[in-house]
Amino acid sequence: MESDIQGRFFPADLQSQIRDRFMLVDDDAQGNPRLYFENAGGSLRLKAALDALVRTDQMPDSSGRIHETADLLKQIQQEGADDLRVIFNATGGTVHASLTATATMFAMIRSIAENVPGRNMVTTVLEHPSSFDAMSTYAAKLGRELRVAPSNPVTGGVDVEDIIRLIDDDTCVLCVIQASNISGAKLDIEEIVRRARAVKHDLFIVVDAVQHAPHGIIDLQSAPVDGINIAPYKFFGARGSGFCWLSERAANLSHDQLSGKPSDYWDLGSSAPWQFAVLSEIVNYICWLGVQLGSNGGRRAQFAAGMKGIELHERALLWRMLEGTDTLPGLRRLPNLTVHLDYEDLTKRDLIVSIGFQHLDPASAVKEYERRGVIVYERVTTSLYSKRMLESFGLSGAVRISPLHCHHADDIDKFLKASAELSTLNSHLAASYIGDAATPTG
Repeated sequence: MESDIQGRFFPADLQSQIRDRFMLVDDDAQGNPRLYFENAGGSLRLKAALDALVRTDQMPDSSGRIHETADLLKQIQQEGADDLRVIFNATGGTVHASLTATATMFAMIRSIAENVPGRNMVTTVLEHPSSFDAMSTYAAKLGRELRVAPSNPVTGGVDVEDIIRLIDDDTCVLCVIQASNISGAKLDIEEIVRRARAVKHDLFIVVDAVQHAPHGIIDLQSAPVDGINIAPYKFFGARGSGFCWLSERAANLSHDQLSGKPSDYWDLGSSAPWQFAVLSEIVNYICWLGVQLGSNGGRRAQFAAGMKGIELHERALLWRMLEGTDTLPGLRRLPNLTVHLDYEDLTKRDLIVSIGFQHLDPASAVKEYERRGVIVYERVTTSLYSKRMLESFGLSGAVRISPLHCHHADDIDKFLKASAELSTLNSHLAASYIGDAATPTG
């Protein structure tokens, strides 16, 4: 259907309700008007998630006790763990909470690499350093060959065939990202898992879902993997929290743990109940959205319907950003501007766009956008978070734009007007900014 290809906006009344559930959609913390189009580096926060953090963390109690409030905290943690399984459509296994998604990734890769025999480990060039560095670190420590699938500069992703050809009977682990944080390209995880296990039926597979989780459906029933992680701060939640889920066989591999704990228990020390409370509020919100969109099923069905609605709305935002309107040219039609990795099939992309200006370096463009009340981010090869991926595409830098589903068409139009101004910025003024690089961060 054309509506699926070009996306479909939420009804206006529902969009208003969605927007009202988020903090600081229209201004910054100081009250200055702005558009926050840097959600790939974080995300706008749900009011309910922040309320849950304060409400839960104000309790001084330890959940390891037997009194009433301790029981409440245990219940919050259990419900949060169940909700992580709702996000992934997973059953059983182990839920592990940590301070960051990076920490969970390093822990998973280390456990598999140290305990599963094999002579090589397979990943892709588009991985975030959290997974690529984990793979390269333990490959080097254990004397394993690290095999890296290249990117496809047309699609902005990685071809399934380029991953599968690297796998053999001596592969101990495959680690893949679900969506690129440079191009927004989605990898076909279901096809990758199916074909990888056809080569080696018991292959351990780990997925980095941090970037994709806020934008589309994840289904471990269709793509059964052994480990997968998310970062709530990029998923309408809060910083200081990372989660992963491990299959039963992965969870029971040797790993750092306290003596006397079950073999599949991964938390070190006491978990923070607020992490689980925030996670449940994220799922509550998406389930509410699913109900508004017509779902009358159980919690997973509601969640999936909500995520489908988010996916379609964000695709409509992406289409408008690229194509514009009858009176407002989209990014594809602006002079002196290139949309990098501009793959036509938007069903294979999350809401991330990378662009470049002929007369502005990325850091200068980011500053010019901020002067016009728009927050975006420069991805440059001097940053460890961008270098490998950009070079694989033959790029030295890009401006990354990443709105969120709580934005609407008017927000895109404001951004396009700012982009039009930058695309025709006086050449003498532009020259004064060239080379004025910002300090790269993660």
